[in-house]
Amino acid sequence: MKAERSRGPPMSVDQLSVSLTKEQAYALVDAVSERDELALTASAHENEETGEWVFEATCDSPPDLAAFSELARQVLGGEVTFSVETIDPEVNWVAKSLEGLAPVIAGGFYVYGSHATEPVPEHLTPMRIEAAQAFGTGHHETTTGCLEAIEMVLRKRTPSRMIDIGTGTGVLAIALAKRVDAKILATDIDPIAVTTTIDNANDNGVGAQIDTIEATGLDHPEIAGRAPYDLIVANILAGPLTELAPGMGRIAQPGGHAILSGILNTQADGVIAAYEAAGFALVDHLKRKDWTTLVLRKG
Repeated sequence: MKAERSRGPPMSVDQLSVSLTKEQAYALVDAVSERDELALTASAHENEETGEWVFEATCDSPPDLAAFSELARQVLGGEVTFSVETIDPEVNWVAKSLEGLAPVIAGGFYVYGSHATEPVPEHLTPMRIEAAQAFGTGHHETTTGCLEAIEMVLRKRTPSRMIDIGTGTGVLAIALAKRVDAKILATDIDPIAVTTTIDNANDNGVGAQIDTIEATGLDHPEIAGRAPYDLIVANILAGPLTELAPGMGRIAQPGGHAILSGILNTQADGVIAAYEAAGFALVDHLKRKDWTTLVLRKG
């Protein structure tokens, strides 16, 4: 499951769902995630019993069914009938959906929750990331791809100025702090993500290394003030990444790297083209199931 966005719990909550193809479900998640007013969370997952793919959105009650239907028509090219279920507003459904997930091993990191009882393997770097109202527990292919890309980049160089754009739970910023003795700036549009990152950074003993700010894209004076960066990490969505490409080119240090994810394999060529136009060259293209992680270098 990929939860793209979340906000604080409302007074009353409904869940919309509909069975689609995998490609349709992911496309609708991307579209809903760009419309903050429509949903608290949006996700796509496979029903293990039936094999069908399901789109789900958690919304303030009552949901705007007309807006969802119109968006589905625009994105999918046809009519979609959503089912609606009222759910308990006292339950953090983002966290609940992630509870009990097994630890993740990627890029030499071991990402686990407090429910995990097995010992951490000695040769891996541990990160404890709890299920929370922010994206990034390490289980999604975009996160594992970024962790693997971080290990690849750090084998070749040790960055000194780093930024994690769209930090979510802070998992990527924490990974960098665990491996590099330097400051990392972690940003997110969502204040819940900023708070979650602070909590997780402190819980992992790297709170002093990670500075957090609430920002939309690159629109914050501190982001410009700390530039240029020799490592930029951004696990968001293909659309925002493409829009940010010129700005990324301006804040990247020549010779510095950018690790980008949240990109469907079918969207990768467009993102690569945007970043090549901004002065980056493709170094590596990691594919994990339907998802791409790009490693680029500023020329």
